[in-house]
Amino acid sequence: MRITIATILGLLVLFWMTFIADCSSADASRPPKGYLNETMLKIAYATGSLKLIEAEPEIPAHLSRHENITYKTTPEKDLQLDIYHKPDLQSPAPLLVFIHGGSWKKGNKNDYRRYLVDFAEKGFVTATVAYRFAQDAPFPAALEDVVCAVKWLKGNAQDYFIDTSRVAVVGGSAGGHLGMLLAYHGQDTTFKSTSSCEGTATSDIQALVNFYGPIDLTTSYSVSHPAVVGFLGQAYDESSKSLYEAASPVNFITPDDPPTLTFHGTLDDLVPIGQADTLDLTLKAAGVPSDYHRLKGWPHTMDLGLRVNNYCQYQMDAFFEQHLK
Repeated sequence: MRITIATILGLLVLFWMTFIADCSSADASRPPKGYLNETMLKIAYATGSLKLIEAEPEIPAHLSRHENITYKTTPEKDLQLDIYHKPDLQSPAPLLVFIHGGSWKKGNKNDYRRYLVDFAEKGFVTATVAYRFAQDAPFPAALEDVVCAVKWLKGNAQDYFIDTSRVAVVGGSAGGHLGMLLAYHGQDTTFKSTSSCEGTATSDIQALVNFYGPIDLTTSYSVSHPAVVGFLGQAYDESSKSLYEAASPVNFITPDDPPTLTFHGTLDDLVPIGQADTLDLTLKAAGVPSDYHRLKGWPHTMDLGLRVNNYCQYQMDAFFEQHLK
């Protein structure tokens, strides 16, 4: 293939624009400048100008760690969670419960270790939970699992310095979807679980952070997506329409739902940005506080990028200060 001067100049322009995009907006309080398209994003990644976080850092020795605690036993598997906190907590602290993503069929409770460590260092108790995947059991199994996880954590609060009146859930992608279902549906009177949870604690939470999670599984895009069909266990038709509606958090938003902080990128090719737009409009129409960060030029899992992660943590700090502390 013949490389022309125009091609070289074009690549140099793309590289320079990518470099500017990654170096600008260093202030964590300002939205980080994104990319014009996926091509520029890929160039930034390939050249190393897009700096990434250390996704699974070592757990600092000075943090107390309680790992692989079984919170629920199901016919398919035992479900476990991890808890981290400072060892010198003098009084119960706010709890942040993290729910990982992975299209409801994969992922690991260690996927959000960056957040787990950083927020434990800031004085929170942080927890991360496993749940049944679609291949283990279809919806509503995963929702019931995360509801049970919150109940277990609140029921064992005294052992881990947890303030049960200050609990937030943080989820990304499929985890964001499960977090929204828990926040908007799992703690209301219409939710009827088919599995039992240990203890008598409630699953009520005071705040929710949603990273690029789907809010409506009945859109034309959603009903034809293999991950959604796999999660629900059957294809979309008139007979299964109610199931898809029951799995859509948008249908359960009411004025008493917890304040919600949402991050979503406009280049997201897995969960369309329109899902977050719908969420924000629906929350505001119901009178639920919605703090929506529509990040231009960023893709799915954008918070793996260092600048985006710094920005998200800055906004999360302010959000938790308002609604938890």
